[in-house]
Amino acid sequence: MKTDRRQFIRITGATGTALLANSMTSVHGEHWDPGNRGRDSHDTRSQLFNMSGYAAPATDVIRIGIIGIGNRGLAAVDRLKWIEGAEIAALCDKHTDRVELGQKNLLASGLPAARSYGGSEEIWKELVHDRDLDLVYICTPWALHASMGIAAMNSGKHAAIEVPAVVTLEEAWQLVETSERTRRHCMMLENCCYDFFELLTLNLVRQGIFGDLVHAEAGYIHDLLELNFDKNRTRDMWRLKECQRRNGNLYPTHGLGPVCQAMDINRGDKLDFMTSISSGDFQMGEKAAELAQNDSFFSAFNTNSYCGNMNTSVIRTGKNKTILLQYDITSPRPYTRIHMISGTKGFAVKYPEPPRIALGDAWVDDVKMKAIWTEFTPEIVKRVGEIAKKIGGHGGMDFLMDWRLIDCLRNGLPLDQDVYDAALWSSMAPLSEWSVANGSSPVSVPDFTCGSYKTNIPVDIDLKKGGTTGVKTLPLTSQQ
Repeated sequence: MKTDRRQFIRITGATGTALLANSMTSVHGEHWDPGNRGRDSHDTRSQLFNMSGYAAPATDVIRIGIIGIGNRGLAAVDRLKWIEGAEIAALCDKHTDRVELGQKNLLASGLPAARSYGGSEEIWKELVHDRDLDLVYICTPWALHASMGIAAMNSGKHAAIEVPAVVTLEEAWQLVETSERTRRHCMMLENCCYDFFELLTLNLVRQGIFGDLVHAEAGYIHDLLELNFDKNRTRDMWRLKECQRRNGNLYPTHGLGPVCQAMDINRGDKLDFMTSISSGDFQMGEKAAELAQNDSFFSAFNTNSYCGNMNTSVIRTGKNKTILLQYDITSPRPYTRIHMISGTKGFAVKYPEPPRIALGDAWVDDVKMKAIWTEFTPEIVKRVGEIAKKIGGHGGMDFLMDWRLIDCLRNGLPLDQDVYDAALWSSMAPLSEWSVANGSSPVSVPDFTCGSYKTNIPVDIDLKKGGTTGVKTLPLTSQQ
Protein backbone atom coordinates (compact mmCIF):
# COMPACT_ATOMS: atom_id res chain seq x y z
CA MET A 1 0.00 0.00 0.00
CA LYS A 2 1.00 3.62 -0.50
CA THR A 3 1.34 5.92 2.49
CA ASP A 4 -2.03 5.89 4.23
CA ARG A 5 -3.56 7.69 7.19
CA ARG A 6 -2.03 5.34 9.73
CA GLN A 7 1.47 5.84 8.36
CA PHE A 8 0.84 9.58 8.20
CA ILE A 9 -0.01 9.60 11.90
CA ARG A 10 3.22 7.80 12.75
CA ILE A 11 5.28 10.11 10.51
CA THR A 12 3.85 13.32 11.92
CA GLY A 13 4.31 12.03 15.43
CA ALA A 14 7.96 11.29 14.79
CA THR A 15 9.01 14.27 12.64
CA GLY A 16 7.62 17.29 14.38
CA THR A 17 3.96 17.55 15.18
CA ALA A 18 4.67 21.07 16.41
CA LEU A 19 5.01 22.19 12.80
CA LEU A 20 1.35 21.33 12.34
CA ALA A 21 0.13 22.69 15.63
CA ASN A 22 -1.99 25.38 14.03
CA SER A 23 -3.95 22.84 11.95
CA MET A 24 -3.97 19.68 14.02
CA THR A 25 -5.52 18.68 17.32
CA SER A 26 -4.74 15.41 19.06
CA VAL A 27 -7.68 13.26 20.12
CA HIS A 28 -6.98 9.82 21.65
CA GLY A 29 -3.40 10.07 20.39
CA GLU A 30 -4.49 10.48 16.76
CA HIS A 31 -3.98 13.62 14.70
CA TRP A 32 -6.35 15.29 12.30
CA ASP A 33 -5.78 17.96 9.69
CA PRO A 34 -9.14 19.66 9.00
CA GLY A 35 -7.62 21.40 5.98
CA ASN A 36 -6.86 18.13 4.19
CA ARG A 37 -10.06 16.13 3.95
CA GLY A 38 -8.60 13.38 1.79
CA ARG A 39 -5.71 12.67 4.12
CA ASP A 40 -7.90 10.69 6.51
CA SER A 41 -10.11 9.04 3.91
CA HIS A 42 -7.82 6.02 3.47
CA ASP A 43 -8.19 6.45 -0.31
CA THR A 44 -5.02 4.43 -0.94
CA ARG A 45 -6.29 1.37 0.89
CA SER A 46 -7.61 -1.57 -1.09
CA GLN A 47 -10.46 -3.57 0.34
CA LEU A 48 -9.24 -7.04 1.31
CA PHE A 49 -12.70 -8.63 0.98
CA ASN A 50 -16.16 -7.12 0.88
CA MET A 51 -18.03 -8.06 4.07
CA SER A 52 -21.21 -6.27 2.97
CA GLY A 53 -23.57 -8.99 1.82
CA TYR A 54 -21.17 -11.71 2.94
CA ALA A 55 -22.78 -14.90 4.25
CA ALA A 56 -20.66 -17.10 6.50
CA PRO A 57 -21.23 -20.87 6.33
CA ALA A 58 -24.41 -21.89 8.12
CA THR A 59 -24.00 -23.27 11.63
CA ASP A 60 -27.01 -24.96 13.23
CA VAL A 61 -25.94 -24.38 16.84
CA ILE A 62 -24.28 -21.06 17.66
CA ARG A 63 -22.08 -21.45 20.74
CA ILE A 64 -21.82 -18.09 22.44
CA GLY A 65 -19.30 -16.65 24.88
CA ILE A 66 -20.41 -13.47 26.64
CA ILE A 67 -17.81 -11.03 27.99
CA GLY A 68 -19.03 -8.56 30.58
CA ILE A 69 -21.90 -9.74 32.78
CA GLY A 70 -22.96 -6.33 34.03
CA ASN A 71 -26.28 -4.69 33.25
CA ARG A 72 -26.21 -5.28 29.49
CA GLY A 73 -24.42 -8.62 29.69
CA LEU A 74 -26.85 -10.14 32.18
CA ALA A 75 -29.76 -8.92 30.06
CA ALA A 76 -28.13 -10.59 27.04
CA VAL A 77 -27.98 -13.89 28.94
CA ASP A 78 -31.66 -13.54 29.68
CA ARG A 79 -32.53 -12.99 26.02
CA LEU A 80 -30.17 -15.31 24.19
CA LYS A 81 -31.14 -18.31 26.31
CA TRP A 82 -34.61 -18.30 24.70
CA ILE A 83 -33.41 -18.53 21.11
CA GLU A 84 -33.43 -21.92 19.42
CA GLY A 85 -29.96 -22.89 18.27
CA ALA A 86 -28.25 -20.41 20.61
CA GLU A 87 -26.12 -22.07 23.29
CA ILE A 88 -24.64 -19.85 25.98
CA ALA A 89 -21.41 -21.80 26.37
CA ALA A 90 -19.15 -19.40 28.30
CA LEU A 91 -19.53 -16.44 30.64
CA CYS A 92 -16.72 -14.01 31.43
CA ASP A 93 -16.28 -11.07 33.77
CA LYS A 94 -13.39 -9.86 35.89
CA HIS A 95 -15.85 -9.81 38.80
CA THR A 96 -16.62 -13.44 39.64
CA ASP A 97 -19.88 -12.52 41.36
CA ARG A 98 -21.20 -11.29 38.02
CA VAL A 99 -20.33 -14.60 36.37
CA GLU A 100 -22.19 -16.37 39.17
CA LEU A 101 -25.31 -14.27 38.52
CA GLY A 102 -25.22 -15.33 34.89
CA GLN A 103 -24.86 -18.97 35.85
CA LYS A 104 -27.80 -18.76 38.25
CA ASN A 105 -29.93 -17.35 35.47
CA LEU A 106 -29.13 -20.29 33.20
CA LEU A 107 -29.65 -22.89 35.90
CA ALA A 108 -32.98 -21.36 36.96
CA SER A 109 -34.16 -21.85 33.36
CA GLY A 110 -33.18 -25.50 33.33
CA LEU A 111 -30.16 -24.89 31.11
CA PRO A 112 -26.67 -26.26 31.72
CA ALA A 113 -24.07 -24.04 33.33
CA ALA A 114 -21.66 -22.30 31.00
CA ARG A 115 -17.88 -22.40 31.28
CA SER A 116 -16.77 -19.69 33.71
CA TYR A 117 -14.00 -17.18 33.11
CA GLY A 118 -13.42 -14.64 35.87
CA GLY A 119 -11.17 -13.12 38.45
CA SER A 120 -8.73 -10.98 36.46
CA GLU A 121 -8.53 -8.07 34.01
CA GLU A 122 -7.07 -10.29 31.28
CA ILE A 123 -9.32 -13.33 31.68
CA TRP A 124 -11.28 -12.41 28.54
CA LYS A 125 -8.25 -13.41 26.46
CA GLU A 126 -8.77 -16.99 27.55
CA LEU A 127 -12.41 -16.91 26.48
CA VAL A 128 -11.68 -15.64 22.96
CA HIS A 129 -9.30 -18.57 22.47
CA ASP A 130 -11.90 -21.10 23.61
CA ARG A 131 -12.15 -23.44 20.63
CA ASP A 132 -15.73 -24.41 21.42
CA LEU A 133 -17.22 -21.01 20.60
CA ASP A 134 -18.68 -19.58 17.40
CA LEU A 135 -19.66 -16.10 18.57
CA VAL A 136 -18.18 -13.73 21.15
CA TYR A 137 -20.79 -11.32 22.53
CA ILE A 138 -19.10 -8.26 24.06
CA CYS A 139 -20.80 -6.13 26.74
CA THR A 140 -17.85 -4.38 28.39
CA PRO A 141 -16.89 -0.69 28.77
CA TRP A 142 -16.38 1.12 25.48
CA ALA A 143 -12.59 1.27 25.58
CA LEU A 144 -12.39 -2.55 25.50
CA HIS A 145 -14.82 -3.17 22.64
CA ALA A 146 -12.45 -2.99 19.68
CA SER A 147 -9.59 -5.00 21.16
CA MET A 148 -11.95 -7.78 22.23
CA GLY A 149 -13.74 -7.87 18.88
CA ILE A 150 -10.45 -7.99 16.99
CA ALA A 151 -9.12 -10.78 19.21
CA ALA A 152 -12.33 -12.76 18.76
CA MET A 153 -12.16 -12.56 14.97
CA ASN A 154 -8.47 -13.40 14.95
CA SER A 155 -9.37 -16.50 16.95
CA GLY A 156 -11.90 -17.61 14.35
CA LYS A 157 -15.09 -16.36 16.02
CA HIS A 158 -17.74 -13.92 14.89
CA ALA A 159 -17.97 -10.82 17.09
CA ALA A 160 -21.06 -9.01 18.35
CA ILE A 161 -20.14 -5.76 20.11
CA GLU A 162 -22.24 -3.43 22.22
CA VAL A 163 -22.37 0.21 21.14
CA PRO A 164 -20.18 2.01 20.27
CA ALA A 165 -17.93 -0.55 18.60
CA VAL A 166 -14.86 1.71 18.66
CA VAL A 167 -13.72 4.99 20.22
CA THR A 168 -10.98 5.94 17.71
CA LEU A 169 -10.62 5.86 13.93
CA GLU A 170 -7.54 3.67 14.26
CA GLU A 171 -9.67 1.08 16.06
CA ALA A 172 -12.33 1.40 13.36
CA TRP A 173 -9.85 0.60 10.58
CA GLN A 174 -8.40 -2.30 12.58
CA LEU A 175 -11.89 -3.72 13.08
CA VAL A 176 -12.64 -3.45 9.36
CA GLU A 177 -9.34 -4.94 8.23
CA THR A 178 -9.59 -7.83 10.70
CA SER A 179 -13.13 -8.71 9.63
CA GLU A 180 -12.13 -8.62 5.94
CA ARG A 181 -8.99 -10.68 6.49
CA THR A 182 -10.59 -13.35 8.68
CA ARG A 183 -14.00 -13.29 6.95
CA ARG A 184 -15.64 -13.26 10.34
CA HIS A 185 -18.68 -11.12 10.99
CA CYS A 186 -18.41 -8.11 13.27
CA MET A 187 -21.83 -6.78 14.15
CA MET A 188 -22.38 -3.82 16.43
CA LEU A 189 -25.38 -4.55 18.64
CA GLU A 190 -27.37 -1.49 17.59
CA ASN A 191 -30.72 -2.48 19.01
CA CYS A 192 -32.51 0.67 17.87
CA CYS A 193 -32.35 -0.60 14.27
CA TYR A 194 -34.90 -3.18 15.46
CA ASP A 195 -37.35 -0.78 17.09
CA PHE A 196 -40.73 -1.55 15.57
CA PHE A 197 -41.34 1.98 14.25
CA GLU A 198 -37.81 2.29 12.86
CA LEU A 199 -38.41 -1.02 11.03
CA LEU A 200 -41.76 0.27 9.78
CA THR A 201 -40.20 3.43 8.37
CA LEU A 202 -37.39 1.40 6.80
CA ASN A 203 -39.97 -0.70 4.99
CA LEU A 204 -41.91 2.40 3.92
CA VAL A 205 -38.70 3.80 2.44
CA ARG A 206 -38.06 0.52 0.62
CA GLN A 207 -41.60 0.63 -0.81
CA GLY A 208 -41.08 4.18 -2.10
CA ILE A 209 -43.77 5.71 0.13
CA PHE A 210 -41.55 8.64 1.16
CA GLY A 211 -40.05 9.20 -2.30
CA ASP A 212 -36.38 10.20 -2.30
CA LEU A 213 -35.08 10.87 1.20
CA VAL A 214 -33.63 14.36 1.51
CA HIS A 215 -32.94 14.86 5.21
CA ALA A 216 -32.94 12.94 8.47
CA GLU A 217 -32.57 13.83 12.14
CA ALA A 218 -31.37 11.57 14.90
CA GLY A 219 -30.13 11.81 18.43
CA TYR A 220 -29.59 10.43 21.88
CA ILE A 221 -31.08 12.74 24.46
CA HIS A 222 -31.38 10.93 27.77
CA ASP A 223 -31.09 12.38 31.27
CA LEU A 224 -28.35 10.19 32.78
CA LEU A 225 -26.84 12.73 35.16
CA GLU A 226 -27.64 10.81 38.34
CA LEU A 227 -26.71 7.43 36.82
CA ASN A 228 -23.29 8.65 35.68
CA PHE A 229 -22.48 9.79 39.20
CA ASP A 230 -23.90 6.67 40.89
CA LYS A 231 -20.80 4.91 42.23
CA ASN A 232 -22.89 1.95 43.39
CA ARG A 233 -24.29 1.19 39.93
CA THR A 234 -21.41 1.79 37.52
CA ARG A 235 -18.29 -0.06 38.65
CA ASP A 236 -15.02 1.75 37.88
CA MET A 237 -17.06 4.88 36.99
CA TRP A 238 -16.00 4.36 33.39
CA ARG A 239 -19.00 6.18 31.94
CA LEU A 240 -18.24 9.29 33.96
CA LYS A 241 -14.56 9.11 32.96
CA GLU A 242 -15.55 9.08 29.28
CA CYS A 243 -17.56 12.28 29.82
CA GLN A 244 -14.70 13.81 31.78
CA ARG A 245 -12.02 13.41 29.11
CA ARG A 246 -13.93 13.84 25.85
CA ASN A 247 -16.07 16.53 24.24
CA GLY A 248 -18.26 15.64 21.29
CA ASN A 249 -21.04 13.21 20.46
CA LEU A 250 -19.87 10.26 22.54
CA TYR A 251 -22.88 8.00 21.84
CA PRO A 252 -24.03 8.54 18.25
CA THR A 253 -25.22 5.16 17.05
CA HIS A 254 -28.70 4.74 18.58
CA GLY A 255 -30.15 7.56 16.54
CA LEU A 256 -27.79 7.39 13.57
CA GLY A 257 -28.00 3.66 12.79
CA PRO A 258 -31.68 3.51 11.77
CA VAL A 259 -31.53 6.64 9.60
CA CYS A 260 -28.32 5.45 7.91
CA GLN A 261 -30.07 2.21 6.99
CA ALA A 262 -33.04 4.17 5.63
CA MET A 263 -30.72 6.39 3.59
CA ASP A 264 -28.69 3.44 2.20
CA ILE A 265 -25.45 4.64 3.77
CA ASN A 266 -22.64 2.17 2.93
CA ARG A 267 -25.08 0.65 0.39
CA GLY A 268 -25.51 3.20 -2.37
CA ASP A 269 -24.46 6.37 -0.56
CA LYS A 270 -21.83 7.40 1.97
CA LEU A 271 -21.34 9.98 4.68
CA ASP A 272 -19.09 12.62 3.12
CA PHE A 273 -18.23 15.21 5.75
CA MET A 274 -19.50 16.58 9.04
CA THR A 275 -19.17 19.54 11.37
CA SER A 276 -19.87 19.53 15.09
CA ILE A 277 -20.38 22.03 17.89
CA SER A 278 -20.77 21.53 21.64
CA SER A 279 -22.34 23.78 24.21
CA GLY A 280 -20.56 24.34 27.49
CA ASP A 281 -21.01 22.03 30.44
CA PHE A 282 -23.65 23.47 32.73
CA GLN A 283 -24.26 20.47 35.00
CA MET A 284 -21.63 17.74 35.27
CA GLY A 285 -18.83 19.83 36.71
CA GLU A 286 -21.27 21.40 39.14
CA LYS A 287 -22.54 17.96 40.17
CA ALA A 288 -19.00 16.68 40.73
CA ALA A 289 -18.10 19.71 42.88
CA GLU A 290 -21.24 19.26 44.96
CA LEU A 291 -20.56 15.57 45.62
CA ALA A 292 -16.86 16.12 46.34
CA GLN A 293 -17.73 18.39 49.27
CA ASN A 294 -19.08 15.43 51.25
CA ASP A 295 -17.39 12.43 49.60
CA SER A 296 -13.66 12.35 48.85
CA PHE A 297 -14.32 9.61 46.29
CA PHE A 298 -15.49 12.33 43.89
CA SER A 299 -12.43 14.56 44.35
CA ALA A 300 -10.85 13.09 41.23
CA PHE A 301 -13.96 14.04 39.26
CA ASN A 302 -14.09 17.62 40.57
CA THR A 303 -12.83 19.25 37.37
CA ASN A 304 -14.03 21.61 34.67
CA SER A 305 -13.20 19.25 31.80
CA TYR A 306 -16.59 17.63 31.13
CA CYS A 307 -18.22 17.40 27.73
CA GLY A 308 -20.86 19.99 26.93
CA ASN A 309 -24.52 19.49 27.70
CA MET A 310 -25.55 19.44 24.04
CA ASN A 311 -23.55 18.39 21.00
CA THR A 312 -25.00 19.07 17.56
CA SER A 313 -23.47 17.65 14.40
CA VAL A 314 -24.49 18.18 10.79
CA ILE A 315 -23.51 15.60 8.19
CA ARG A 316 -23.74 15.69 4.40
CA THR A 317 -23.83 12.52 2.33
CA GLY A 318 -22.15 11.86 -1.00
CA LYS A 319 -25.53 12.35 -2.70
CA ASN A 320 -25.99 15.76 -1.03
CA LYS A 321 -28.50 14.63 1.58
CA THR A 322 -28.19 15.88 5.15
CA ILE A 323 -28.40 14.47 8.69
CA LEU A 324 -28.74 16.39 11.95
CA LEU A 325 -27.34 14.42 14.89
CA GLN A 326 -27.61 15.44 18.56
CA TYR A 327 -26.35 14.18 21.92
CA ASP A 328 -27.27 15.29 25.45
CA ILE A 329 -27.15 13.08 28.55
CA THR A 330 -27.40 15.70 31.29
CA SER A 331 -30.29 18.07 30.59
CA PRO A 332 -33.64 17.34 32.31
CA ARG A 333 -35.54 16.44 29.15
CA PRO A 334 -37.78 13.55 28.11
CA TYR A 335 -35.97 10.73 26.34
CA THR A 336 -35.73 10.99 22.57
CA ARG A 337 -33.83 9.47 19.66
CA ILE A 338 -35.72 11.92 17.40
CA HIS A 339 -35.85 9.51 14.43
CA MET A 340 -37.08 11.88 11.76
CA ILE A 341 -36.86 11.15 8.05
CA SER A 342 -38.01 13.56 5.36
CA GLY A 343 -38.52 12.66 1.72
CA THR A 344 -39.97 14.14 -1.44
CA LYS A 345 -43.31 12.39 -0.82
CA GLY A 346 -43.56 11.94 2.92
CA PHE A 347 -42.25 12.44 6.42
CA ALA A 348 -42.01 10.39 9.62
CA VAL A 349 -41.01 11.20 13.18
CA LYS A 350 -41.12 9.12 16.34
CA TYR A 351 -40.63 11.60 19.18
CA PRO A 352 -42.44 12.97 21.06
CA GLU A 353 -44.58 9.86 20.98
CA PRO A 354 -46.83 8.64 19.52
CA PRO A 355 -44.94 8.21 16.23
CA ARG A 356 -46.47 10.05 13.31
CA ILE A 357 -46.38 10.01 9.51
CA ALA A 358 -47.30 12.68 6.99
CA LEU A 359 -47.80 12.08 3.28
CA GLY A 360 -48.32 15.77 2.55
CA ASP A 361 -48.50 18.87 4.72
CA ALA A 362 -50.71 17.22 7.37
CA TRP A 363 -50.42 14.15 9.60
CA VAL A 364 -52.30 11.05 8.53
CA ASP A 365 -55.26 10.37 10.81
CA ASP A 366 -55.54 7.46 13.25
CA VAL A 367 -57.45 5.29 10.77
CA LYS A 368 -54.83 5.76 8.05
CA MET A 369 -52.01 5.26 10.56
CA LYS A 370 -53.49 1.94 11.65
CA ALA A 371 -53.80 0.90 8.01
CA ILE A 372 -50.13 1.77 7.42
CA TRP A 373 -49.08 -0.37 10.38
CA THR A 374 -51.18 -3.24 9.08
CA GLU A 375 -49.92 -3.08 5.50
CA PHE A 376 -46.29 -2.18 5.98
CA THR A 377 -45.18 -3.79 9.26
CA PRO A 378 -42.17 -5.90 8.20
CA GLU A 379 -42.41 -9.67 8.29
CA ILE A 380 -39.82 -9.93 11.08
CA VAL A 381 -42.11 -7.95 13.41
CA LYS A 382 -45.19 -9.90 12.36
CA ARG A 383 -43.43 -13.19 13.01
CA VAL A 384 -41.38 -12.45 16.12
CA GLY A 385 -42.68 -9.13 17.47
CA GLU A 386 -45.15 -10.41 20.05
CA ILE A 387 -42.67 -12.95 21.40
CA ALA A 388 -40.04 -10.21 21.56
CA LYS A 389 -42.33 -7.99 23.62
CA LYS A 390 -42.89 -10.81 26.13
CA ILE A 391 -39.22 -11.70 26.50
CA GLY A 392 -38.30 -8.04 26.65
CA GLY A 393 -35.42 -5.67 26.16
CA HIS A 394 -36.48 -2.08 25.43
CA GLY A 395 -39.94 -3.08 24.31
CA GLY A 396 -38.72 -6.12 22.43
CA MET A 397 -36.19 -4.61 20.07
CA ASP A 398 -33.25 -6.14 21.96
CA PHE A 399 -34.64 -9.63 21.59
CA LEU A 400 -35.52 -9.00 17.94
CA MET A 401 -31.89 -7.98 17.34
CA ASP A 402 -30.52 -11.12 19.01
CA TRP A 403 -32.99 -13.40 17.28
CA ARG A 404 -32.15 -11.93 13.87
CA LEU A 405 -28.40 -12.31 14.48
CA ILE A 406 -28.71 -15.96 15.47
CA ASP A 407 -31.15 -16.73 12.65
CA CYS A 408 -28.77 -15.24 10.07
CA LEU A 409 -25.80 -17.19 11.42
CA ARG A 410 -27.78 -20.44 11.54
CA ASN A 411 -29.05 -20.02 7.98
CA GLY A 412 -25.85 -18.69 6.45
CA LEU A 413 -27.31 -15.27 5.62
CA PRO A 414 -25.68 -11.81 5.46
CA LEU A 415 -26.17 -9.71 8.58
CA ASP A 416 -28.29 -6.55 8.62
CA GLN A 417 -25.39 -4.66 10.18
CA ASP A 418 -21.84 -5.35 9.03
CA VAL A 419 -18.41 -4.21 10.14
CA TYR A 420 -18.57 -1.11 7.92
CA ASP A 421 -21.69 0.04 9.76
CA ALA A 422 -20.04 -0.62 13.11
CA ALA A 423 -16.98 1.40 12.12
CA LEU A 424 -18.85 4.26 10.43
CA TRP A 425 -21.59 4.87 12.96
CA SER A 426 -19.13 4.68 15.86
CA SER A 427 -16.63 6.96 14.11
CA MET A 428 -18.98 9.91 14.53
CA ALA A 429 -17.70 10.16 18.11
CA PRO A 430 -14.01 10.84 17.37
CA LEU A 431 -14.91 12.86 14.26
CA SER A 432 -17.18 15.10 16.33
CA GLU A 433 -14.41 15.49 18.91
CA TRP A 434 -11.99 16.64 16.21
CA SER A 435 -14.49 19.12 14.79
CA VAL A 436 -15.36 20.57 18.21
CA ALA A 437 -11.67 20.87 19.13
CA ASN A 438 -10.97 22.69 15.85
CA GLY A 439 -13.63 25.36 16.11
CA SER A 440 -16.33 23.26 14.42
CA SER A 441 -14.24 22.88 11.27
CA PRO A 442 -15.63 20.40 8.71
CA VAL A 443 -13.97 16.99 8.81
CA SER A 444 -14.20 14.27 6.20
CA VAL A 445 -15.79 10.95 7.03
CA PRO A 446 -13.73 7.91 6.01
CA ASP A 447 -15.25 5.50 3.52
CA PHE A 448 -14.65 2.24 5.32
CA THR A 449 -16.02 0.31 2.33
CA CYS A 450 -13.25 1.69 0.07
CA GLY A 451 -15.74 2.44 -2.67
CA SER A 452 -17.79 -0.76 -2.54
CA TYR A 453 -20.71 1.24 -1.13
CA LYS A 454 -21.50 2.11 -4.75
CA THR A 455 -22.63 -1.46 -5.49
CA ASN A 456 -23.48 -2.87 -2.04
CA ILE A 457 -27.10 -3.99 -1.72
CA PRO A 458 -29.37 -2.00 0.66
CA VAL A 459 -30.57 -3.65 3.87
CA ASP A 460 -33.96 -5.33 3.43
CA ILE A 461 -35.22 -7.14 6.54
CA ASP A 462 -38.03 -9.09 4.89
CA LEU A 463 -37.33 -12.71 5.90
CA LYS A 464 -37.58 -13.97 2.33
CA LYS A 465 -34.77 -16.22 3.45
CA GLY A 466 -34.24 -17.51 6.95
CA GLY A 467 -36.78 -16.90 9.67
CA THR A 468 -36.64 -20.56 10.65
CA THR A 469 -35.36 -20.10 14.19
CA GLY A 470 -37.84 -20.79 16.95
CA VAL A 471 -38.04 -19.88 20.62
CA LYS A 472 -37.39 -22.32 23.44
CA THR A 473 -39.90 -23.20 26.12
CA LEU A 474 -38.29 -22.27 29.42
CA PRO A 475 -39.53 -21.45 32.92
CA LEU A 476 -39.62 -17.73 33.64
CA THR A 477 -36.87 -16.45 35.95
CA SER A 478 -36.72 -13.45 38.21
CA GLN A 479 -35.20 -11.52 35.33
CA GLN A 480 -38.42 -11.72 33.30
